[in-house]
Amino acid sequence: MSSRYPTSFAVERVPGPVAVVAITDEGLGNTTWAMALDDAVVVVDPERDPAPYLAAVEAAGWRDGSDLLVADTHLHADFISGAAELAALGATAIIPASADARWTHRPVANGESFDFGRWRLEVRPTPGHTPEHVAYLLRESGRPTAAFTGGSLLVGAVARTDLIDPGDTEGLTRALWHSINRELLSLPDDVLVLPTHGAGSFCSAAGGSRRWTTVGDERNANPLLAVDENTFVRTVLDSLGTFPPYFLRLRERNRLGPHVFGSFPLLDDLPADRTVDLRERGAIVVDVRPVADYAAAHVPGALANALRPQFASWLGWLVDQPDTPLVFVTDAHTDRRELVRQCLNIGYENLAGAVTIETWRATGGELRHTPLVETDGTVGRHVVDVRQDDEYAAGHLPDSAHVELGRLPGASRLLPEGALAVMCGHGERAATAASLLETLGRDDVAIVIGGPPDWAARTGQTLRT
Repeated sequence: MSSRYPTSFAVERVPGPVAVVAITDEGLGNTTWAMALDDAVVVVDPERDPAPYLAAVEAAGWRDGSDLLVADTHLHADFISGAAELAALGATAIIPASADARWTHRPVANGESFDFGRWRLEVRPTPGHTPEHVAYLLRESGRPTAAFTGGSLLVGAVARTDLIDPGDTEGLTRALWHSINRELLSLPDDVLVLPTHGAGSFCSAAGGSRRWTTVGDERNANPLLAVDENTFVRTVLDSLGTFPPYFLRLRERNRLGPHVFGSFPLLDDLPADRTVDLRERGAIVVDVRPVADYAAAHVPGALANALRPQFASWLGWLVDQPDTPLVFVTDAHTDRRELVRQCLNIGYENLAGAVTIETWRATGGELRHTPLVETDGTVGRHVVDVRQDDEYAAGHLPDSAHVELGRLPGASRLLPEGALAVMCGHGERAATAASLLETLGRDDVAIVIGGPPDWAARTGQTLRT
């Protein structure tokens, strides 16, 4: 992977008859597709920052004299679409007409097509993940070659159907069953299936780690494609876990049209007194340093959220209001451009600046410490597991309490009294949980470094399921 791409991205060429590159945001679990079609380049479902897609196109040598088309399969809930940013750079943006998008674009109707020499891109209706959802079917000289399935058919799974309204979920799930069976399984087995959502995405049901597949592979191996409509509906509804609350905002942001930056802003350095002033005015301090650094010394009340591929998901889950001013505690190793990219990608734009612990300490600012413990060092503490429900069910410590991290602020009163040791899979979510509990008044909380498998390996004991 080249340094031209964000550190949380993977870039890979897809083998097959068409020149396609997969550009995957491993934190959100989403893949954008860029492809060369004779005299045009098409980008499907881009995130807000256009840089990685333009870099992929440039690296492939596709841009010389080529038109640029950007296509969204649906109104995204998990990120701000990059279609508007690319349109500002000269691309033609196409969006399903039934999305009723309110910014300058080219609405496309079901059945419409675009010709690029021997290639044709067709709009196929695939409602289910969202009401307006479409797939883009690519044909070479009339023969189906690839289907860009967005949030409909995924690798070993399907997308979730509960991101609109609870009253619509069953109807959308039935629509998804019909979409897959009518529009996608009717294609030849060798047609590539190139979905947007994949492993790590809260928009998908559990599936494999591969980013693309074929119609034949899914027909043969995807268990959801071998059942009748009612069984499909029951299975999908039973698999739906929690998701970040910002998902309920971003569809409308994408419909109305996000602010176009052109170039992303830089993060200003803040003196400590300015940080204090911002906090008094309602700003939230987010410590993005590694867990060990946060634990050794941090600003009291800061939200620990280490900068990593999953940073944005947890920021959006735990900071309710996207217009809240954010102050970041950084260090010399923080990739500030990546930090800004992840914030803007989920619509958090009020980025007040950054402060270092050294700056805070030099002006006499108070610091706190949180103990770190190994997985076998929790004696005398109640273990609180903050992983997702399915992770906990797969294996957890005996007698551990369980609250998903996203639910912790509202469920902290249910935790045991006394000293706590907070555990996740590695330590990052545990640090976030410890910072939330500190803010809620719990002053005897330790962060466990490692997860249940590490505890089992260290102690020789068996996990509960």
